Amino acid sequence: MRLFTVDAFTDTAFKGNPAAVCLLESAVPDEWMQAVAAEMNLSETAFLLGDSLRWFTPKVEVSLCGHATLATAHVLYSTGADGELKFSTASGTLTVNRQADGMIAMDFPAKEVTPTTVPPGLEKALGVTPVTVGKSNLDLLVEVDSEDTVRTLTPDIEALTSVDARGVIITARGTSVDFVSRFFAPRVGVPEDPVTGSSHCALTPYWSHRLGRTHLTAAQLSSRGGLIHVTHRGPRVTLAGHATTILTATLHA
Repeated sequence: MRLFTVDAFTDTAFKGNPAAVCLLESAVPDEWMQAVAAEMNLSETAFLLGDSLRWFTPKVEVSLCGHATLATAHVLYSTGADGELKFSTASGTLTVNRQADGMIAMDFPAKEVTPTTVPPGLEKALGVTPVTVGKSNLDLLVEVDSEDTVRTLTPDIEALTSVDARGVIITARGTSVDFVSRFFAPRVGVPEDPVTGSSHCALTPYWSHRLGRTHLTAAQLSSRGGLIHVTHRGPRVTLAGHATTILTATLHA
């Protein structure tokens, strides 16, 4: 089996979000995939068998992952694939295309955000006062007052594990891009994710409604950083970005 590590949502090595991609030759036990993901110790490891794509954090399997899908498509395009790719996943069929500018565009389900009350302990865990708080079917979305607040945030990661959501998205209007964010998901083994595709399934409709535009640019302000081009299309979103291969290896069961 071939194993790759790919930096997603960047065209620069050691930036963006690293993901492992394992091209399976035959079916393997879930426990083995989880063990490989723990061994790789990245926020996500993707496993592809035929057109079936699954994603594992070091602790659990997840139902949707953007950067590892981008990484998987990048690996396939880099090893000879061409044209449209379709992946069968726990979140339905995901369609991917390589654009003329070299970016890879992914068709994902939009995650609408509905207003919610501030969960107990959230403000203390974050150390900031939210402007608004909403929730998608996956994550809690917290808008704060500025890009600088997002960038300098130092939350209590242990306290965030008490929040009843896969993860917590922190976001604000951007200065050089339309909006910025960071993403914390300690409940699933990811204290802070460098660049998160799936969180932008909620951020895209949220900011599209706020700004009155369907095509937006977004930056995730982790220490590695990454850039995502997003489009809101009703019940779907398009997430586009670059990726670069860092490592290739052979994996033995």
